[in-house]
Amino acid sequence: MGKGKIRNMEEFAARCGVSRPTVSKYFNDPDSVRSSTRARIEKALSQHDFRPNLYAVNQNRRLTKTIGIVLPYVADPFFAEVARKLEALCIEAGYSPSTFSSHGSPAQEVKILDTLRSLRPAGVLLAPLGRASQRDAVAAFSKEVPTVLFDSNLEEVGAAFIGSDNFQSIPLIVDYLCRTGEPPCFFEMAPVNPNANKRRNAYVQAMERLGHTPHVLRADGTSWNFEEVGYDGGMKLLARGALPSRTVLCSNDRLAIGLLAAAYESGIRVGIAQGCSLRVAGHDDHPFSRFTCPSLTTVAQDYKAISESSVQALLAAMHREGGADSRSETLFEGRLIMRASA
Repeated sequence: MGKGKIRNMEEFAARCGVSRPTVSKYFNDPDSVRSSTRARIEKALSQHDFRPNLYAVNQNRRLTKTIGIVLPYVADPFFAEVARKLEALCIEAGYSPSTFSSHGSPAQEVKILDTLRSLRPAGVLLAPLGRASQRDAVAAFSKEVPTVLFDSNLEEVGAAFIGSDNFQSIPLIVDYLCRTGEPPCFFEMAPVNPNANKRRNAYVQAMERLGHTPHVLRADGTSWNFEEVGYDGGMKLLARGALPSRTVLCSNDRLAIGLLAAAYESGIRVGIAQGCSLRVAGHDDHPFSRFTCPSLTTVAQDYKAISESSVQALLAAMHREGGADSRSETLFEGRLIMRASA
């Protein structure tokens, strides 16, 4: 039987019925793979005209020292802070981090993954856009390259997901706000990732558990300029006197920062001091939330634990031999930060 021409290692791996990294591992050291796998590869070599690109083999992702870090929006100080911690941890582990931002664009997210394929990274830490992500493309990439997701979860994608437990953190701050004043309404924007819906649902459940009626208000806008969305939506709500409560829990701190600006321009004092008529709280402990006026009451995500756990999970996935273990999910609890706004 004539030999069939194979164009690249991905195509050859598909003909063998084994993964691309396993084929690359074989060409680097035939004895490093199982005897049954080696037999399948060698049988395919006898049937097809294929010789690997030696340069590509030498760029085997298990031998490189690059770790990709992919963020949805690098201009967000929350993600910038997480990236800073991830980079330091990767360097400490002996790897060279390369950070990319999809700038809220699903197409750009896919382009970044294509770029990373060409770089042959040892692994990738990915905070996907989530709801807007091209899920099939992200899932296909994660099967080729060891990938750990953080912040935003795409179920069954990647070796692991590391994030915050929204169903612990939101009830934590709802309980506090109800104990200390009028029960909060919930101010959100169109969901850009799965965290948004989780936080709204957690708010509704917490309010109903406490015997209060939940009120959800949504600002118009789908961009990643959350402060602007919060400001514009807040100005409309305040101008109409449409707030059903004098306490507002915002889905995230950036939205709350916009609402604080809207309240200031509307002549409404925010806080718990005498003369204040509105309380505002957020979620995330955004790096700027301590310095707003008034300083923002919020729930702190555990940046340190999320970063450390993400890197540990990726290192484990990168060095795991044989078949991958079942996908793991790790959620960290939030911590209440009481400041002057509520």
